[in-house]
Amino acid sequence: MRFLLLLSFLAVSTLSGAEKGARTFRVLYLDAPRDAPRITYLFDGKASQEIELPRMNLSPVYELSASVQTIVLSQTPYTSIEEVNPKAPQAKIPEGVADFYLLIGTDKDNPVAPLVPKIVPLEKSSFKTGGMLWFNLTDNVVGGKVGSQRLMMKPLSQQVVKAPSSRNEGYIVDLAFQQPGDEELYPLCETKWIHDPKSRMVVFVTGTEHSSTLRVRGVTDFRG
Repeated sequence: MRFLLLLSFLAVSTLSGAEKGARTFRVLYLDAPRDAPRITYLFDGKASQEIELPRMNLSPVYELSASVQTIVLSQTPYTSIEEVNPKAPQAKIPEGVADFYLLIGTDKDNPVAPLVPKIVPLEKSSFKTGGMLWFNLTDNVVGGKVGSQRLMMKPLSQQVVKAPSSRNEGYIVDLAFQQPGDEELYPLCETKWIHDPKSRMVVFVTGTEHSSTLRVRGVTDFRG
């Protein structure tokens, strides 16, 4: 395990000559327990940087070298590859990804850091300014109208929705869901949101433990 981890980091050095700039990423800790850490350290193969783990909004924008292929999280900073615990939470950055979201989940059994990192590429060609990126993190089918756009998501899926409006104005969000094995439609959300054409919005549909109740939560990203 440690040998494979070393190989993943050593591959970084072979790319350093072709580096073309920095990646950017922002962090969000979804459904964090009350006792979950508020910060963690991200090791990129050469150095660690402290990053925030916000619950309700995206973190500040952080940068990584374009040559970095693997990231590792820990509760104390690493200064060399040899220090990395093989059990530390880690994630690989897909090839060609310039910018991404780092979504954090919980793993209370991990002794290094009780975290699970998930990298979601920010595909600016499809997820354009003014648009929305929806995540259905439940076992239910979710669908409806988001302004002038239609939304239809299978369980555990994601969907890019074009700008729900062409101006800075209010728009209707009217959603329903179907539970597994049940064709009945249940109301999820009927409200009015304000569209900001200068930002992207990332929206999550999540469940609540020991309940069939779903909730919708959106955060904005002002990266260009």
